[in-house]
Amino acid sequence: MATKGFAIFHYLDIGRLGRGEVVNLFMKDAGIDFKEVRYPWDETWPQKSKTLQDQGITRTGKVPALEYQGLILTQHIPILRYLARDLGSYDGETNAEKYAVDSVSDIYIDWRSQWVANLSNKIDKYKDEFVPQYYNLLGQYYRDNDGPYLLGGKVSYVDFAVYQSIDNEARTGTLPSSLPESLLKLREAIEKRPNIKEYIRETRQEKM
Repeated sequence: MATKGFAIFHYLDIGRLGRGEVVNLFMKDAGIDFKEVRYPWDETWPQKSKTLQDQGITRTGKVPALEYQGLILTQHIPILRYLARDLGSYDGETNAEKYAVDSVSDIYIDWRSQWVANLSNKIDKYKDEFVPQYYNLLGQYYRDNDGPYLLGGKVSYVDFAVYQSIDNEARTGTLPSSLPESLLKLREAIEKRPNIKEYIRETRQEKM
């Protein structure tokens, strides 16, 4: 069971890649104190996954999983939403702002499923058609409030997810040669945030 008042972050030992890294960046930015438990992504993972299920850390056998204030949270976007609501920030203030954050979250989730599929089955259509369409669509949303974040000057949890998609595409060689200006502003703003800029600098060169 989770230990009340102490955060433990369970994820794979795959550096800056993957959905768990979004949670990692968010917690660093929010100043949430947590302990990391990383698992090798090798032949030992299937058994470790089953063990985590047996321990109640994850029902699906997948990570990230976060032990937080007596709860066990899974699924990276719902984790971000829970943390944002618990902190009373990072989620927009009006219904319109929350709608915008939720909308872009759904677009990001659709992107991630395609990105994962492309890792094991690389196709030109993904890089040449899907990815440019994804970033052009996001660029429109980020232009609405003149950036650098989706909600203008207020950072939200989805900004870290969008940033992570850009970072992961760069690491897998599928990032377009040019991005919309609004997304370049986002990337620069995230990388300058005090609680995460040193971490990003130190891990920028990590490869798959």
